[in-house]
Amino acid sequence: MTTTIRHIADTTVLNNGVKMPWVGLGVWKTKEGDEVIQAVKHAIRAGYRSIDTAAVYGNETGVGTAIKESGVPREELFITTKVWNSDQGYDTTLRAFDESLRKLGLETIDLYLIHWPVKGKYKETWKALIQLQKEGRVKAIGVSNFQVHHLSDIIEDSGVVPAVNQVEFHPLLNQAELRAYCKEKGIQLEAWSPLMQGNLDQPLLSELAAKYGKSPAQIVLRWDLQHGVVTIPKSINEQRIRDNADLFDFVLSDEDMAKIDGLNQNKRFGPDPDNFNF
Repeated sequence: MTTTIRHIADTTVLNNGVKMPWVGLGVWKTKEGDEVIQAVKHAIRAGYRSIDTAAVYGNETGVGTAIKESGVPREELFITTKVWNSDQGYDTTLRAFDESLRKLGLETIDLYLIHWPVKGKYKETWKALIQLQKEGRVKAIGVSNFQVHHLSDIIEDSGVVPAVNQVEFHPLLNQAELRAYCKEKGIQLEAWSPLMQGNLDQPLLSELAAKYGKSPAQIVLRWDLQHGVVTIPKSINEQRIRDNADLFDFVLSDEDMAKIDGLNQNKRFGPDPDNFNF
Protein backbone atom coordinates (compact mmCIF):
# COMPACT_ATOMS: atom_id res chain seq x y z
CA MET A 1 0.00 0.00 0.00
CA THR A 2 2.74 2.46 0.90
CA THR A 3 4.98 1.85 -2.10
CA THR A 4 2.96 4.63 -3.73
CA ILE A 5 4.72 7.14 -1.44
CA ARG A 6 6.86 9.04 -3.92
CA HIS A 7 7.77 12.24 -2.15
CA ILE A 8 8.60 13.56 1.30
CA ALA A 9 5.44 15.68 1.40
CA ASP A 10 3.16 12.73 0.52
CA THR A 11 0.47 12.17 3.12
CA THR A 12 -1.56 9.52 4.85
CA VAL A 13 -5.21 10.34 5.55
CA LEU A 14 -6.10 10.13 9.26
CA ASN A 15 -9.40 8.68 10.50
CA ASN A 16 -10.98 12.15 10.59
CA GLY A 17 -9.92 13.05 7.03
CA VAL A 18 -6.91 15.19 8.00
CA LYS A 19 -3.83 14.64 5.84
CA MET A 20 -0.53 13.97 7.63
CA PRO A 21 2.88 13.68 5.94
CA TRP A 22 4.48 10.22 6.08
CA VAL A 23 7.85 11.69 7.03
CA GLY A 24 8.61 14.45 9.51
CA LEU A 25 11.42 15.93 11.57
CA GLY A 26 11.56 15.03 15.25
CA VAL A 27 13.18 17.60 17.57
CA TRP A 28 13.56 15.62 20.81
CA LYS A 29 16.77 16.72 22.60
CA THR A 30 17.31 19.51 20.05
CA LYS A 31 18.37 22.59 21.99
CA GLU A 32 16.08 25.62 22.16
CA GLY A 33 17.34 28.62 20.23
CA ASP A 34 19.60 28.52 17.19
CA GLU A 35 20.06 24.72 17.13
CA VAL A 36 16.36 23.91 16.77
CA ILE A 37 15.67 26.93 14.53
CA GLN A 38 18.37 25.82 12.08
CA ALA A 39 17.33 22.13 12.17
CA VAL A 40 13.70 23.00 11.36
CA LYS A 41 14.77 25.40 8.59
CA HIS A 42 17.09 22.77 7.07
CA ALA A 43 14.21 20.28 7.13
CA ILE A 44 11.71 22.65 5.53
CA ARG A 45 14.26 23.56 2.84
CA ALA A 46 14.78 19.84 2.20
CA GLY A 47 11.03 19.44 1.58
CA TYR A 48 9.83 18.25 4.99
CA ARG A 49 6.39 19.57 5.84
CA SER A 50 5.88 17.90 9.22
CA ILE A 51 7.61 18.94 12.47
CA ASP A 52 7.14 17.04 15.73
CA THR A 53 7.82 18.76 19.06
CA ALA A 54 6.47 18.52 22.63
CA ALA A 55 6.07 20.80 25.63
CA VAL A 56 8.68 18.83 27.59
CA TYR A 57 11.31 19.24 24.83
CA GLY A 58 11.52 22.92 25.79
CA ASN A 59 11.96 24.03 22.17
CA GLU A 60 8.47 25.00 21.01
CA THR A 61 9.47 28.69 20.80
CA GLY A 62 12.36 27.90 18.45
CA VAL A 63 10.16 25.67 16.31
CA GLY A 64 7.66 28.54 16.06
CA THR A 65 10.40 30.98 15.06
CA ALA A 66 11.67 28.64 12.32
CA ILE A 67 8.12 28.16 10.96
CA LYS A 68 7.65 31.94 10.79
CA GLU A 69 11.01 32.52 9.12
CA SER A 70 10.78 29.56 6.71
CA GLY A 71 8.73 31.40 4.13
CA VAL A 72 6.45 28.36 3.72
CA PRO A 73 2.74 29.13 4.24
CA ARG A 74 1.40 27.83 7.56
CA GLU A 75 -1.31 25.74 5.86
CA GLU A 76 1.36 23.72 4.04
CA LEU A 77 2.97 22.64 7.32
CA PHE A 78 1.88 19.95 9.78
CA ILE A 79 2.84 20.74 13.37
CA THR A 80 2.59 18.24 16.23
CA THR A 81 3.08 18.94 19.93
CA LYS A 82 2.23 17.03 23.11
CA VAL A 83 0.88 17.61 26.61
CA TRP A 84 3.40 16.62 29.29
CA ASN A 85 2.64 14.26 32.17
CA SER A 86 2.65 16.88 34.95
CA ASP A 87 0.02 18.89 33.03
CA GLN A 88 -2.41 16.00 32.57
CA GLY A 89 -6.00 16.26 33.76
CA TYR A 90 -8.82 18.21 32.11
CA ASP A 91 -8.29 21.87 33.06
CA THR A 92 -4.50 21.63 33.29
CA THR A 93 -4.34 20.14 29.78
CA LEU A 94 -6.37 23.05 28.38
CA ARG A 95 -3.97 25.48 30.05
CA ALA A 96 -0.93 23.55 28.79
CA PHE A 97 -2.33 23.66 25.26
CA ASP A 98 -2.70 27.46 25.46
CA GLU A 99 0.91 27.71 26.61
CA SER A 100 2.17 25.50 23.73
CA LEU A 101 0.18 27.57 21.25
CA ARG A 102 1.65 30.78 22.68
CA LYS A 103 5.22 29.46 22.46
CA LEU A 104 4.75 28.17 18.92
CA GLY A 105 3.09 31.44 17.92
CA LEU A 106 0.33 29.54 16.10
CA GLU A 107 -3.44 29.76 16.06
CA THR A 108 -4.02 26.03 15.59
CA ILE A 109 -2.08 22.79 16.00
CA ASP A 110 -2.38 20.05 13.39
CA LEU A 111 -1.91 17.18 15.85
CA TYR A 112 -1.99 17.27 19.66
CA LEU A 113 -0.92 14.16 21.56
CA ILE A 114 -1.04 12.88 25.14
CA HIS A 115 2.69 12.24 25.71
CA TRP A 116 2.41 9.25 28.09
CA PRO A 117 -0.54 7.32 29.56
CA VAL A 118 -0.42 8.69 33.13
CA LYS A 119 -2.51 6.41 35.35
CA GLY A 120 -5.68 8.01 36.68
CA LYS A 121 -5.19 11.05 34.45
CA TYR A 122 -5.17 10.09 30.79
CA LYS A 123 -8.95 9.66 30.42
CA GLU A 124 -9.60 13.24 31.62
CA THR A 125 -6.72 14.47 29.48
CA TRP A 126 -8.28 12.76 26.46
CA LYS A 127 -11.59 14.55 27.15
CA ALA A 128 -9.71 17.86 27.08
CA LEU A 129 -8.21 16.97 23.68
CA ILE A 130 -11.69 16.09 22.37
CA GLN A 131 -12.89 19.52 23.55
CA LEU A 132 -9.96 21.30 21.84
CA GLN A 133 -10.78 19.50 18.61
CA LYS A 134 -14.47 20.44 18.90
CA GLU A 135 -13.42 24.07 19.27
CA GLY A 136 -11.37 23.79 16.06
CA ARG A 137 -8.10 24.60 17.82
CA VAL A 138 -6.62 21.22 16.91
CA LYS A 139 -7.15 19.45 13.60
CA ALA A 140 -6.41 15.94 14.86
CA ILE A 141 -5.89 14.42 18.31
CA GLY A 142 -4.00 11.36 19.35
CA VAL A 143 -1.77 9.71 21.89
CA SER A 144 1.83 8.65 22.35
CA ASN A 145 3.22 5.55 24.06
CA PHE A 146 -0.22 3.95 24.48
CA GLN A 147 -0.45 0.17 24.60
CA VAL A 148 -3.52 -1.75 23.41
CA HIS A 149 -5.16 -1.66 26.87
CA HIS A 150 -4.68 2.12 27.19
CA LEU A 151 -6.21 2.64 23.75
CA SER A 152 -9.23 0.43 24.40
CA ASP A 153 -9.67 2.21 27.75
CA ILE A 154 -10.01 5.70 26.26
CA ILE A 155 -12.07 4.49 23.29
CA GLU A 156 -14.57 2.73 25.60
CA ASP A 157 -14.65 5.72 27.95
CA SER A 158 -15.09 8.48 25.33
CA GLY A 159 -16.29 6.81 22.15
CA VAL A 160 -13.56 8.75 20.30
CA VAL A 161 -10.79 6.84 18.52
CA PRO A 162 -7.38 8.57 18.47
CA ALA A 163 -6.16 9.57 15.00
CA VAL A 164 -2.52 8.71 15.79
CA ASN A 165 -0.51 6.62 18.27
CA GLN A 166 3.14 7.66 18.33
CA VAL A 167 5.29 4.92 19.84
CA GLU A 168 8.81 3.57 19.92
CA PHE A 169 9.00 1.49 16.74
CA HIS A 170 12.06 0.10 14.98
CA PRO A 171 13.48 -3.24 13.76
CA LEU A 172 14.24 -4.42 17.32
CA LEU A 173 10.74 -3.45 18.53
CA ASN A 174 8.30 -3.95 15.69
CA GLN A 175 5.13 -3.79 17.81
CA ALA A 176 3.25 -6.43 15.77
CA GLU A 177 0.29 -6.76 18.17
CA LEU A 178 -0.10 -2.99 18.64
CA ARG A 179 0.23 -2.42 14.89
CA ALA A 180 -2.52 -4.93 14.15
CA TYR A 181 -4.82 -3.35 16.76
CA CYS A 182 -4.23 0.18 15.44
CA LYS A 183 -4.86 -0.96 11.88
CA GLU A 184 -8.14 -2.59 12.90
CA LYS A 185 -9.26 0.60 14.71
CA GLY A 186 -8.07 3.01 12.02
CA ILE A 187 -5.36 4.55 14.22
CA GLN A 188 -2.26 5.72 12.33
CA LEU A 189 0.91 4.37 13.94
CA GLU A 190 3.87 6.77 14.07
CA ALA A 191 7.45 5.85 15.01
CA TRP A 192 9.56 7.81 17.45
CA SER A 193 13.27 6.89 17.69
CA PRO A 194 12.91 5.02 14.37
CA LEU A 195 16.71 4.88 14.12
CA MET A 196 17.10 3.20 17.54
CA GLN A 197 18.95 6.25 18.89
CA GLY A 198 21.79 5.44 16.51
CA ASN A 199 22.07 1.73 17.33
CA LEU A 200 22.07 0.68 13.67
CA ASP A 201 24.96 -1.77 13.87
CA GLN A 202 22.97 -4.81 12.72
CA PRO A 203 24.80 -6.91 10.10
CA LEU A 204 21.53 -7.37 8.16
CA LEU A 205 21.03 -3.60 7.87
CA SER A 206 24.59 -3.17 6.53
CA GLU A 207 24.01 -6.00 4.06
CA LEU A 208 20.76 -4.48 2.79
CA ALA A 209 22.34 -1.00 2.67
CA ALA A 210 25.01 -2.39 0.32
CA LYS A 211 22.39 -4.23 -1.75
CA TYR A 212 20.19 -1.14 -2.30
CA GLY A 213 22.97 1.46 -2.39
CA LYS A 214 21.53 3.19 0.68
CA SER A 215 22.55 3.74 4.32
CA PRO A 216 21.32 1.50 7.16
CA ALA A 217 19.24 4.50 8.37
CA GLN A 218 17.56 4.84 4.97
CA ILE A 219 16.80 1.10 4.93
CA VAL A 220 15.08 1.36 8.33
CA LEU A 221 13.08 4.47 7.41
CA ARG A 222 11.94 2.84 4.17
CA TRP A 223 10.90 -0.25 6.18
CA ASP A 224 8.76 2.05 8.37
CA LEU A 225 7.00 3.51 5.33
CA GLN A 226 6.36 0.13 3.71
CA HIS A 227 4.74 -0.99 6.96
CA GLY A 228 2.42 2.03 6.73
CA VAL A 229 4.08 3.71 9.73
CA VAL A 230 4.66 7.48 9.79
CA THR A 231 8.27 8.20 10.74
CA ILE A 232 9.97 11.23 12.33
CA PRO A 233 13.76 10.79 12.40
CA LYS A 234 15.57 13.37 14.51
CA SER A 235 18.75 15.11 13.37
CA ILE A 236 20.33 18.56 13.57
CA ASN A 237 22.82 17.84 10.77
CA GLU A 238 21.74 19.33 7.45
CA GLN A 239 23.15 16.52 5.32
CA ARG A 240 21.63 13.85 7.54
CA ILE A 241 18.26 15.63 7.48
CA ARG A 242 18.45 15.49 3.66
CA ASP A 243 19.57 11.84 3.68
CA ASN A 244 16.69 10.88 5.98
CA ALA A 245 14.31 12.22 3.33
CA ASP A 246 15.97 10.36 0.45
CA LEU A 247 13.72 7.31 0.68
CA PHE A 248 11.66 7.44 -2.47
CA ASP A 249 13.85 6.00 -5.23
CA PHE A 250 13.88 2.39 -3.99
CA VAL A 251 11.50 -0.26 -2.65
CA LEU A 252 12.44 -3.07 -0.26
CA SER A 253 11.38 -6.50 -1.51
CA ASP A 254 8.84 -8.48 0.54
CA GLU A 255 11.61 -10.91 1.38
CA ASP A 256 13.87 -8.16 2.72
CA MET A 257 10.97 -6.64 4.65
CA ALA A 258 10.43 -10.04 6.31
CA LYS A 259 14.15 -10.32 7.12
CA ILE A 260 14.05 -6.95 8.90
CA ASP A 261 10.88 -8.02 10.73
CA GLY A 262 12.90 -11.01 11.93
CA LEU A 263 15.27 -8.73 13.89
CA ASN A 264 12.54 -8.06 16.46
CA GLN A 265 13.59 -8.65 20.10
CA ASN A 266 10.86 -6.53 21.77
CA LYS A 267 13.79 -4.36 22.85
CA ARG A 268 13.12 -0.82 24.05
CA PHE A 269 15.67 1.99 24.09
CA GLY A 270 13.10 4.24 25.79
CA PRO A 271 10.83 3.75 28.83
CA ASP A 272 8.16 1.07 29.10
CA PRO A 273 4.66 2.59 28.80
CA ASP A 274 3.37 0.18 31.44
CA ASN A 275 6.12 1.02 33.89
CA PHE A 276 7.39 4.61 33.89
CA ASN A 277 7.61 7.04 36.80
CA PHE A 278 7.77 10.57 35.40
